[in-house]
Amino acid sequence: MVRKVFPHPYLTLFLIVVWVMLVDRVAFGTGVMAVLVGTLIPLVTAVWWPKRPQIRAPLALLSYAALVVWDVIVANFQVARIVLFMPRDQIRSAFIRVPVELQSREAITLLAGTITVTPGTLTADMSSCGKALLIHALHAPDPDAVRDGIKSRYESRLKRIFG
Repeated sequence: MVRKVFPHPYLTLFLIVVWVMLVDRVAFGTGVMAVLVGTLIPLVTAVWWPKRPQIRAPLALLSYAALVVWDVIVANFQVARIVLFMPRDQIRSAFIRVPVELQSREAITLLAGTITVTPGTLTADMSSCGKALLIHALHAPDPDAVRDGIKSRYESRLKRIFG
């Protein structure tokens, strides 16, 4: 019974927390709406999620989220420095192919989203087989270093989280 009402309990909890953060006020009405959103969205979308993603290390997922928040903050300053102070002819934008070893669709999606949410990088495309991402970097004087950084900083952690 519980599985039918909450097909994806982590998603439900996540949506409740995000709703309260977006409203920026803890009140009875906020809580009711958060529970409604957190319950209805997973119920409506459950048909497209036949299997639940296997999160092998939930605490590592929290650590990953903190890392991404930190990287977003740092990247904002780096992008501001590039845009405001670097001469236009010295900016080396590049498209970079990043091979993906992750097996889980959810993990690949999280990797692509992490790259996109970090200022200065964007996931532009994914190969049809799902084994490579095409990344655009605002400034990549060494594209191999950008690729290796994504694989070591993000993909390796996601491998531990999703197995």
